[in-house]
Amino acid sequence: MSATVLIVEDEPKLAELLRDYLQHAGYEASILDSGPPVAQWVREHDPDLILLDLMLPGKDGMEICKEIRTFSSVPIIMVTARVEEIDRLLGLELGADDYICKPFSPREVVARVRAVLRRSGGNTTYTEQGLALDESRMQATLRGKDIALTAVEFKLLQIMAANPGRIFSRDQLMDRIYSDERIVSDRTIDSHIKKLRRKIASVVPEEDIIRSVYGVGYKYEVSEKE
Repeated sequence: MSATVLIVEDEPKLAELLRDYLQHAGYEASILDSGPPVAQWVREHDPDLILLDLMLPGKDGMEICKEIRTFSSVPIIMVTARVEEIDRLLGLELGADDYICKPFSPREVVARVRAVLRRSGGNTTYTEQGLALDESRMQATLRGKDIALTAVEFKLLQIMAANPGRIFSRDQLMDRIYSDERIVSDRTIDSHIKKLRRKIASVVPEEDIIRSVYGVGYKYEVSEKE
């Protein structure tokens, strides 16, 4: 299952923009435009993270954050136009996990969401492409769709996804995959990569996230789609 993000924002266009970016990144996203219903919504739906605007009608973000912290440790990212240091410190002291000041890039927000979920999600890592890797269960999910991988395929994907854009040589991948220093050929890595790419394409054919770099190796490609 993909992570669920609750957006609490009273500017409709901004809320919808954030929702679109988060959904494109593979998250489920819901919107509330006022403060009073937030706590009950959180109790009923148990989101994985909350993007919480500070200035809201009915009840402000500080009050909401304080209220949520009485019953939940869900990660909270405060979003506000206030830039004064006292507001930032107060927001964090009340239990916020991060703080973003307006104006901001929606891509920055997605990156912050991903980083906070990575810190709080135990063995699950989320990437910009909407890829979720659960190491405890060796389970990979891309844009909400499960990919059945072998242990070696999972490890290869995990290594590259943790270093987007970095090119790994076959030797580097072999060293990380086979810690017992067994002797394997370049073709073994090529075979695993080929199977990994085929499995990804069978589930999400429009995503070519593992790229070959001729004469060098392989990399996890960061999408430039908006």
